[in-house]
Amino acid sequence: MDHQKLSSAVYDGSVTAVDSVKEDVQETKVVYRGWKVMPYIIGNETFEKLGIIGTLSNLLVYLTSVFNMKSVTAATIITAFAGTVNFGTFVAAFLCDTYFGRYKTLNVAVLACFLGSLAILLTAAVPQLHPAPCGTASSCIGPSGGQIAFLMMGLGILVVGAGGIRPCNLAFGADQFNPKSGSGKRGIDSFFNWYFFTFTFAQILSLTVVVYVQSNVSWTIGLTIPVVLMFLASVIFFAGAKLYVKIEASGSPLASVAHVITAAIKKHRLEPVEQPWLNLYNYYPSKYANAKLKYTQQFRFLDKAAILTPEDKLEADGKPVNPWNLCTMQQVEEVKCIMRVLPIWFASSIYYLTMAQQMTYPVFQALQSDRRLGSGGFMIPAATYVVFLMTGMTLFIIFYARVLERRRTLALTQPTLGLAPRKGEISSMSAMWLIPQLVLAGIADAFGAIGQMEFYYKQFPENMRSFAGSIFYVGGGVSSYISSFLITTVHRMTQNSAGGNWLAEDLNKGRLDYFYFLLAGILAVNFAYFLVMARWYRYKGSDDEETSYETSGDIIKEQDKNKV
Repeated sequence: MDHQKLSSAVYDGSVTAVDSVKEDVQETKVVYRGWKVMPYIIGNETFEKLGIIGTLSNLLVYLTSVFNMKSVTAATIITAFAGTVNFGTFVAAFLCDTYFGRYKTLNVAVLACFLGSLAILLTAAVPQLHPAPCGTASSCIGPSGGQIAFLMMGLGILVVGAGGIRPCNLAFGADQFNPKSGSGKRGIDSFFNWYFFTFTFAQILSLTVVVYVQSNVSWTIGLTIPVVLMFLASVIFFAGAKLYVKIEASGSPLASVAHVITAAIKKHRLEPVEQPWLNLYNYYPSKYANAKLKYTQQFRFLDKAAILTPEDKLEADGKPVNPWNLCTMQQVEEVKCIMRVLPIWFASSIYYLTMAQQMTYPVFQALQSDRRLGSGGFMIPAATYVVFLMTGMTLFIIFYARVLERRRTLALTQPTLGLAPRKGEISSMSAMWLIPQLVLAGIADAFGAIGQMEFYYKQFPENMRSFAGSIFYVGGGVSSYISSFLITTVHRMTQNSAGGNWLAEDLNKGRLDYFYFLLAGILAVNFAYFLVMARWYRYKGSDDEETSYETSGDIIKEQDKNKV
C-alpha cells in the first residue's frame, strides 16, 4: 500500500480481524501484586545499599591509609569511579530495555555487587594484596602494579553491579503496580518515597556503624559486613522470583530516536506542512506501549521526519516500510519529550558537582579537625561526618567558606591537638562545624533526588523508563568527572603559585576556601541557567504547551496554555 491509497496522513493503526484474534490469544493476563512483593524488592534494596555503601563510603580513607595513596590521587580515583558507575547505568539501561529485560539484568547486577564487594574485602584481608602498613612515617611505600590491578578489578565488578541495579531496580519496583489503576498510580508514587527512604537509611547506618568498625576495629571485619549484607540482598531478591511481574524487553527505544533524527536530516530541505497536527503522518499501533501524545510546537525541525512524500511506502497495516525515511508524529513527539528534558538534566548535573565534593574534601577536613566527642576519648571516624549529608544543602557553602577560614586560622595560630599522619597539624576547631554544611546539602539532595527521579520517570516515553532511571545517575557521573577535572586542574595550576596550592596535602597550608568560592560561582551561574530552562520547559501531555493539538479521528481540538 502506498501513501496515495490513504485518505489522510493520520492512520489509526487498525488491523484485520485475524490479526486481532491472534494478538488476543497470545496475550497473557498480568497479575500485579503491588505491595505484596515489596518486602522482597525493598528488602533487597535495603541490604544491597547497605552492602555497597558500606564498601564504598569509607573507601577514600581506605585508599589513603591502607593503600598509602596521596589525598589528591585518592579523591580523583573515587570521583572517577563514581562517574564510571553512573555512566555504566546508561549501558545497563540500553541492554535492559533492548535485550534482557529488568529482571534478568538485576540477576546479573546483584551477583556482581556481591563479587565486587568480596574482591575489595580480599584487598584488606590478604596482606599480599595491599602495601605494607605506613604507621606514622612521613613517607610510605605505595601499592604495586599487581595490587592496583586487583583493586581495580574489584571496583570494575562493582561498576557492573551498581551500574545494573541503579537504573533497573526503581523501574522494576514500579512494574509491580498497575499503572492504569488509581491504587497502582498511588503505589508507584509511594514506592518512590520508600526507595529513597531505604537509600537514606542505608547511608546513615553504613556511615556510622560500618565506618566505625572499619576505622576503629578492623578493615577486614568492617569490609566483611558489606559482603554478608550483599549476600542477604541476593537471597531476598531471588526468594520473590515467582511473584514478580517480569516485563520483557521490547527492542531498543534508542532505535526510534535514531530513526527520527535520521529522517529529519534526510528531509531537511522539505517545506514545513501547514497544520502539522493534521497533515503529519501519524500511524499509531493498536497495542503501542506508550501513551498517545499531542502535537507540540517546540523543536519543529523534527516534524519533517513525519512528512509523507510520494517516495515513502507503507505496509498493509499502515506502518512505514523504511523507518529511516518516514517516522510517525508520535515518534517525533517522543523525541521532543527527551530533548525537552536534556537542558533540565544538564543543570542538575552541574548541581551535583557540589554534592560530589561533599564526599571527598570534607572527609580530609575532618581528619585535620578535633573529632573528639565528650570527655571519654571517643573519636568520630572522619568518613562518618558525611552522614549529615542526608539532611543538608549546598547553599551553606558560601557561609562555610568563612568558617573554613576560621579552622585554618586556629590551626596556624592556636595550639594544635597533634599531627595527622602525612597531612599536618590537627586544628583545635571542632569537626562539628562541618555538620551544618552537610545537613543542608542532604536536605537539598532529598528534594533534588526524589524530584528528579519522578520527573524523568514521568516525562520519558513509557518504553524508556530504564533510561529514565539511568539519566539521573548519568548526571551524577557527569558531575563526578567534572569534579575530578576541577580537582586535578586546580591542583596543577596552583601548586607552584605565589599564593600556594589551594588543595595542598596539608589543608592548613592550602586555600580550600578559594576552591569553595569557585564552586559557589559555578553554581550561581547554573542556577540562573536552570531558571531560564524551567520557564521554557513544557510538560509531556499537559495543556501547559505554547499551543498543543490533539488528534482524534476527524476531530481536532486546539488547546491554549491560557485556558484554565
